[in-house]
Amino acid sequence: MSQHSLTDQHGLTNPPANIPQSTNSLPSSSSNVIRNFIGGQFINEEYINEWIVNKNPATNEVISYVPCSKEETIQKAVDASVQCWKSKSWRGLSEEDRAKYLDLIADQIEKRIDEFALAESRDTGKPITLAKNMDVARAVSNFRFFAQAVRQQSTKAHLMSNKTINYTTRRPAGIVGIIVPWNLPIYLLSWKVAPALACGNCVIAKSSELTPMTAHLLAEVIEQVKLPSGAFNLVHGYGKDCGSAIVAHPKINVITFTGGTATGRVVSQMAAKHFKKVSLELGGKNPMVVFGDYDVTKAAELAARSGFLNQGQICLCTSRIIVHESIHDEFVEKLKQLLEKNTKIGNPLENTTTFGTQISEEHLIKIDYYAQLAKLEGGTIVTGGKRAELQDESVKNGAFYTPTIITGLDFKSRTATEEIFGPVVTVHKFSTEEQALEMANHVEYGLCAVVLTNNLSIGHRFSDELESGIVWVNTWLLRDLRTPFGGMKQSGVGREGGDYSLEFYSEDKNICINL
Repeated sequence: MSQHSLTDQHGLTNPPANIPQSTNSLPSSSSNVIRNFIGGQFINEEYINEWIVNKNPATNEVISYVPCSKEETIQKAVDASVQCWKSKSWRGLSEEDRAKYLDLIADQIEKRIDEFALAESRDTGKPITLAKNMDVARAVSNFRFFAQAVRQQSTKAHLMSNKTINYTTRRPAGIVGIIVPWNLPIYLLSWKVAPALACGNCVIAKSSELTPMTAHLLAEVIEQVKLPSGAFNLVHGYGKDCGSAIVAHPKINVITFTGGTATGRVVSQMAAKHFKKVSLELGGKNPMVVFGDYDVTKAAELAARSGFLNQGQICLCTSRIIVHESIHDEFVEKLKQLLEKNTKIGNPLENTTTFGTQISEEHLIKIDYYAQLAKLEGGTIVTGGKRAELQDESVKNGAFYTPTIITGLDFKSRTATEEIFGPVVTVHKFSTEEQALEMANHVEYGLCAVVLTNNLSIGHRFSDELESGIVWVNTWLLRDLRTPFGGMKQSGVGREGGDYSLEFYSEDKNICINL
């Protein structure tokens, strides 16, 4: 019996797994077949007999066929990385020379920004303007930032009273396995690849099976700039086969994973067998707390962005909005008006579109499941709560869902505590600061939070008590790449960003010399 045929305790049909279909036969034309990138080149693997069918979620058209890589392919990537490591062709370069390569990669992505944006939009269903101005632009920034960061990093020395000196060196950690999700493909891939390479590591990266195209383009860029063979390898496939093989391989020293908490738990258990360094950025159910002294219009405008950017498919989106009772009703009405007036749902490739598709039909079904569950839990759908109906024939059957506001739920309900990862926010009412803090910290996640208040004493005090790795006061998604990024509780383990990334992708060594 399939997962989709099962029902929950409410009688609702459980949503299906968000896994693309595969095929054992390729079309006669192989122009849209992508390959794994190993040892500095795209390789043909005749033994691969299964291919993932990668579709555009807005049109359902086939974009590409992606190899279902398994252990044999991962071993090839490891062999290429080991050879690169032993030869010192990458780790033996100076920090300045490695930084120059990163700058070259950034330059080439920037030159091809429209191509990257088109690929990202078709793969994910996000508006092409968002893909260009946020995702691809950030990829360029990531490579340039870490090129500068590695140039400027320093180590310590300690002179002892007996004329002995201790000094610290920082060496690459080894072979790094990088696994990224489907919501921000090139954005998050570059966030991890750039510092890993900057530190001199060899990389084996895996994109999501749902969104392989910008990772493929990045491999083209890396081939073009002639990065030493084996320094960067890209493999494609399902998580259960390809991803598991990366995590389990004993010669891969470091694992950095962004994805769901359930998968992250499995990754952590597998990596522990070999005592690998692990960084996990996992699920979130982030609160926005709006105090009564804050401007209601500004709060609604920020919530319209923080709850619904990228169709709510960003780990930092605020899906729980906790509003003081004195402004609750006004806030809900203003947010409703903003969403209904300003949301332009349509073909993601049109520049006027502001709201694209969910990543897949299966994910849309999951989102709608929670909208229906909310009603059974006593919630009220203020707006949205259904599939968007479009007149454009080219995208009529796409995975479009309406921005959704739900009120009246208990803050402990399933809809208000489980990660939906879509354009759905629940709005809750509070009367005291203590009550707001209890509501904000109630969930098992702790990635980020937003606090809106004109009283900075409250903002500072309240932020300090929030169980979140990142807190924004009177803003959202304002990122300084030097700061630590990561979550508390079941939102992950470890921190990346700036020096935190350089430390994670390196090993510090103390050398003591008797003078």
